[in-house]
Amino acid sequence: MSRSRIPRDKNNDHTPEMASRRAAFIQETTGSKLDTVSNYTINPAVTNGNIENFIGAAQVPIGVAGPLRMAGEYAQGDFYIPMATTEGTLVASYSRGMRVISECGGAKTTVVKHSMQRAPVFLFDNALEAREFGKWLNEHIEDLRGVVSAAVDVPELTEIEQYVVSNMLYTRFCYTTGDAAGQNMTGKATLYACEWVRANHPAKPRYILSGNIDTDKKHSAMNMIQTRGKRVVAEFILKRDVARELLRIETEWLYKYRQIASVGTHLAGGAYSGAHAANGIAAMFIATGQDAANVAESHAGLNYGELLDNGDFYWSVTLPAMICATYGGGTGLQTQRECLEMMDCYGTGKADKLAEIIAAVVLAGDVSLSSAILAHEWVSSHEQMGRNR
Repeated sequence: MSRSRIPRDKNNDHTPEMASRRAAFIQETTGSKLDTVSNYTINPAVTNGNIENFIGAAQVPIGVAGPLRMAGEYAQGDFYIPMATTEGTLVASYSRGMRVISECGGAKTTVVKHSMQRAPVFLFDNALEAREFGKWLNEHIEDLRGVVSAAVDVPELTEIEQYVVSNMLYTRFCYTTGDAAGQNMTGKATLYACEWVRANHPAKPRYILSGNIDTDKKHSAMNMIQTRGKRVVAEFILKRDVARELLRIETEWLYKYRQIASVGTHLAGGAYSGAHAANGIAAMFIATGQDAANVAESHAGLNYGELLDNGDFYWSVTLPAMICATYGGGTGLQTQRECLEMMDCYGTGKADKLAEIIAAVVLAGDVSLSSAILAHEWVSSHEQMGRNR
């Protein structure tokens, strides 16, 4: 069977003409129709650097949730939240959680730490050599910071974590990356640093740029402790009367349920101890041009609650690996930029604000879904609005 190559133009491949050629090729080769895929408004030229072999756009419906009142360090005021999803009830449920949070005074949000990694592994003949090389790295960290600064504009090398395993030294070069997610720039920065190490260390050690403990697009317990991207906390006080009126639950039963759900998370080996962080994160990531694969890391977290003496309920979400950007990547595409601008989160100086908003959205989703489960309204909501129709 002969294999036909996908049409490409090596000089200028991101044009409407090339998109049409490829779509026609796929339709002829597979017998499928691409009428809707090919009916797009995006300018193919702006996708250069975002995608190869462009043929059209996946038009995921975008709904708006809110308003969500926030009292964060960076996100302050009322926000309307763009959410791209095909799951019925999701936007309505998040809107309900946002109303509850807003009625209780809003979500307080805090970005606690920034850290993006690339994790080279250095290879030696024995563990002693690996350990001693680690000491040398520590002694030369200022030199490495200079190498990184000269090679790449944005990232700043903050620390180098070290783990000796057998005759290898696994490292995590940790950076701050400004308003970019930072995986690509940290890869480039670390490559320059490793080449400097080979040129300047007497043993000229072999290395592999990733030993896989940077956990790119993968959940890990290491990220829960050490942080990847941004470590962000969202919290609020659920008033007892609001819980009764809007959620139709008692806070005492909610507190009990949080204990039960935490045990269930441990039993299942889950990455998130709340109701469903991934739903809100994925919907916002798709709407705002984030790398959707980063949901694997970003959705992990801890849901915590305290029943207060007056019957109110302190509720918080901690997301230790929130990877989001307001500049670069897919954030500059027209639709995605408009969604970011809806929240005043496009451009430089806005990444922490976006992280705070996403964390508060996760909290709102947990408020609504947990309460629906307790009030026996979960299934009926889907029957009325969602996929069960």
